[in-house]
Amino acid sequence: MKNYFTLSKISFLLLVFLSSLVYSQQAWVSQVSGTNNDLLSVYFSNCNTGYAVGENGTIRKTINGGTNWTGVTSGTSNDLFEVFFLNPLTGYVSGSNGTIRKTTNGGTSWTAQTSGTGNTLYEIYFTNMNTGYVAGSGGTIRKTTNAGTSWVSQTSGTGNDLYEVHFVFDNIGYVVGENGIIRYTTNAGANWLSQSSGTTNSLLDVRFPNSSITYMLYAIGVNGTIIRTTNSGVNWNPLVSGTTNDLYEVHFTYAGVGYAVGENGTIVRTTNGGANWTQQSSGTNNTLRSVFFPAVDTGYTVGLGGVIRKTTTGFVAINLLENTLPEKFSLYQNYPNPFNPSTKIRFEIPEGGFTELKLYDVSGREIKTLVSESLNAGVYEADFNAISLPSGVYFYRITSGEFTSTKKMILVK
Repeated sequence: MKNYFTLSKISFLLLVFLSSLVYSQQAWVSQVSGTNNDLLSVYFSNCNTGYAVGENGTIRKTINGGTNWTGVTSGTSNDLFEVFFLNPLTGYVSGSNGTIRKTTNGGTSWTAQTSGTGNTLYEIYFTNMNTGYVAGSGGTIRKTTNAGTSWVSQTSGTGNDLYEVHFVFDNIGYVVGENGIIRYTTNAGANWLSQSSGTTNSLLDVRFPNSSITYMLYAIGVNGTIIRTTNSGVNWNPLVSGTTNDLYEVHFTYAGVGYAVGENGTIVRTTNGGANWTQQSSGTNNTLRSVFFPAVDTGYTVGLGGVIRKTTTGFVAINLLENTLPEKFSLYQNYPNPFNPSTKIRFEIPEGGFTELKLYDVSGREIKTLVSESLNAGVYEADFNAISLPSGVYFYRITSGEFTSTKKMILVK
């Protein structure tokens, strides 16, 4: 009886403690960039080392997963729109007035390259150590085959600004830009051919979800535009993003999980290959210009005013099982339980609204935010992988509107 009473008391105190923590953290948390300049692109060469670049030649670097960001001398005062790394040592930036700069020592120093144009270069992308492309204003596409020593012009067939270039193989690539333009190449840029996007909204980014699905692409842009092709661009179909804010960049992590960021701090996420997009709370109203995930559970987004925000909750996929209206709020026992390393958590919400599902250890310390976004009414299931956590007892707690509920799970490795 004494042991039972003690356990019950501890559990009660734990729940009280959890209640005080439930609003204390967010899925995307702020990091100190050390600058007020607009940050326009972010890229991580590994899980700890990353770079954020932006206006007036700003380059910020972290070597500890964003705990600290320090300034790096870029050697230019031109705005930098894109950063891209081939490996931890070799990277490139591109920007206004035809700027291209290269580092071969992990950003310690940057040397100028002759781009051959004075146009703004919004995007730089390399398919291998020697071959790279830049795209920019006035329909600019330029290519290097000698690691940037020289850049030669390619005929894009358009005078519209081009905001993104992306390749899936050495010879197959796409550019997107102003007024919904999409052009593609199947011969490494020797020819660029037109595709019909079905929209006149400017497209700001284009991405393949992964290297094994070469026929599927996503393009995003102004007014919340998201379009997708499942046949290499023969047809592009609109998707419902759930926002009218401009979307600047999209990044996919795994198994159809993707994030798009944009105007007024917008973050939308899909866990089913773009069929549905739900909004997440970024914790900022600043426009977000770039997003990058160096690992499936860890991502960064940067934006205007030097904002940098980080999430470690990207490894959780939320699946809508039923869109029928549940009778009441419910949180179910995870299954399997005990588990190793994956488990499912089912919950029901009869009213749409902001919903959080968080994980805590036995001391009441928050471990992960599994869900933190606006959800429609329905029956959901969260797929949670605890591969990075040690064995032990954990508690998971849901908050949706005025409803809260907590349950226990056991991880056994």
